[in-house]
Amino acid sequence: MTADAFLIVKSGPLEGRQFRLIPGQITTLGRAPTNRIAVPDEVCSRNHCEVFQAGGRWLVRDLGSRNGTKVQGQTIDGDCALQPGQQFQLGSTVLMYTLDPTGQGSDSSIRNPLESDTATEVVTVGAHPEILHRTRKSSYESAEAHTRDRLGRDLARLYKLAMEMGAATDVADLAETVLEGLLASTAADIGAVLLLAVPTTEVPSCADLQLVVYKSRTPMKYQRVSDSLSQLALKERDAILARDVHHDARLSKKESVHEISAESVICAALRAGESLHGLVHLYSTDLARPLGMEDLDFTLAVADQFALSVENLQRREQLAAGLERAKTENQTLREQLRVETELVGDSTSMNRLRDRLSRIAPTGATVLIRGESGVGKELVARAIHLNSNRKNGPFITMNCAALSESLLESELFGHEKGSFTGAVNRKIGKFEQAHQGTLFLDEVGEMSLSIQAKFLRVLEGHPFERVGGGAQVQVDVRVVAATNRALEEAVAEGQFRKDLYFRLQVVELTVEPLRLRRTDIPILGQYFLDKFARKIGRPPMDFSSAALDLLRNYDWPGNVRELQNTIERAIILTTGPRIEVDDIQLSALGRTAHDTVSLPGVVPAEFQPQSLDEIERQHILATLQVTGGNKSQAAQLLGIERSTLDRKLKRYESDQKSPS
Repeated sequence: MTADAFLIVKSGPLEGRQFRLIPGQITTLGRAPTNRIAVPDEVCSRNHCEVFQAGGRWLVRDLGSRNGTKVQGQTIDGDCALQPGQQFQLGSTVLMYTLDPTGQGSDSSIRNPLESDTATEVVTVGAHPEILHRTRKSSYESAEAHTRDRLGRDLARLYKLAMEMGAATDVADLAETVLEGLLASTAADIGAVLLLAVPTTEVPSCADLQLVVYKSRTPMKYQRVSDSLSQLALKERDAILARDVHHDARLSKKESVHEISAESVICAALRAGESLHGLVHLYSTDLARPLGMEDLDFTLAVADQFALSVENLQRREQLAAGLERAKTENQTLREQLRVETELVGDSTSMNRLRDRLSRIAPTGATVLIRGESGVGKELVARAIHLNSNRKNGPFITMNCAALSESLLESELFGHEKGSFTGAVNRKIGKFEQAHQGTLFLDEVGEMSLSIQAKFLRVLEGHPFERVGGGAQVQVDVRVVAATNRALEEAVAEGQFRKDLYFRLQVVELTVEPLRLRRTDIPILGQYFLDKFARKIGRPPMDFSSAALDLLRNYDWPGNVRELQNTIERAIILTTGPRIEVDDIQLSALGRTAHDTVSLPGVVPAEFQPQSLDEIERQHILATLQVTGGNKSQAAQLLGIERSTLDRKLKRYESDQKSPS
């Protein structure tokens, strides 16, 4: 099981905060509030960097920030693997990556394999040692250069070492394996691998080399000896055997020379094609056992194989990181789309709706979506947008019943500064926000006649003016409208413009209420059950057969929205592994004759022909009676906004006062 990983803020405005890294989730950091870790620091970019998992490791990536991201004090370029205890910085904020949530574990001492080894005194001695041998080509490529016995012995060592190198999981592990093999197969008793942070085809400086790993079979520690030798190996791409600088009288007073007392040195470039990856240093401190030509030959063969392995490993890590990131992003997008656009159900009406939607979406035509409150009209509108040629543009929503006439006009078309009390700045309206995208207008039948006129002109392609402004604003917007109102009756009553009605009704989609597609109820119920179980961390659950029967027989006046709320409430309240009848709380509004639950005091009336408006009025007033006059609760049960309920009640009062 993968250990939990954490980011602990060591300094900056969030100092002391701790964030858990979630496998499969990208943790973004930056000044913007949309980041998972929002850093209130002006020095940070809005989207500064991100931390993500790849190949079982956590990596940090700079997102093109203005001031860069530093790991252990070094500005990174590309992805950088984090080791426990390492710190990285954005702006004035320093965070530590750790597996210990207390931040005090032993992992803080672990070194970054590509950082210089600060625990060892690294002394560079500038000198010109006596070069004994140089070679650019390993004699293993020519079998005549070896006796049969030595060739077989060394090839066996190379084969064994190559197998061990192939099993390495990262660069540090690979370097450790190679150095162990070289010390076991040559006369060297001290060795080190130094790598460049980024491979190069140019001649790098010795200062660019970073110590990855070193080993010493003596009490003496590794020290860099002779930059001139290293620089020569990098420049000529050679493997060099030299007598060490302590024989040079010019440097005999240098303390570091006596500390290491290397009798002979091998410095081999790590080459892969035209690229240089770094150097291998091998020292022999034993006067009786100096490094020789055979050691040089073997080291060069290993160095060439090592460089190829480093290149392949880095390429594999990059591909794995890219694949992991792509999988994470794809899964994230799929989850978002699944939640936002999947039309769940297998009934005839849902299949017909999906089929019509797939043909309508790419056309760019204005769409009118009809259906009762809660059936998912916004879900259909979003699906139209995401399957259209405007899917990369914005999707803006607006509920026309939620605001007064003056505020609705300002929301739709925007306003200029000072156009009315409280207009302290210019406001861009929904139409401008939706430019080159889709504008979804819910409850479009609730618009006032004056706004309908302005709305119609925009639909016909004319420019408009912001409230209080004179500048003409031209937009390119696809309009998808929705209503649960009988627009034909509103037109007949003079409450909705006939020309706007025909302009909206280019293409019409009807979403049937849930009671007319009861075969979808178990599918939707399980969909919501799985969704909320994941959300609250519960194991997978299902329904008892009695619970499913109860859901099927209920009329769902609030439709899919009511079903979703019912399932969420049930999974919160239940303690068992499945949803039982007692866990489901239903409103009396949707009970049918199929229900076994009796409602005292409710006597079904004989059928009487009535208009839909009258049935709606009776239904709303009955709901208010059930809730004891609680309008908020009644609106929730009806699946409408509180403002919509208030407006309808006001209309009923007006109708009662009007002469018949």
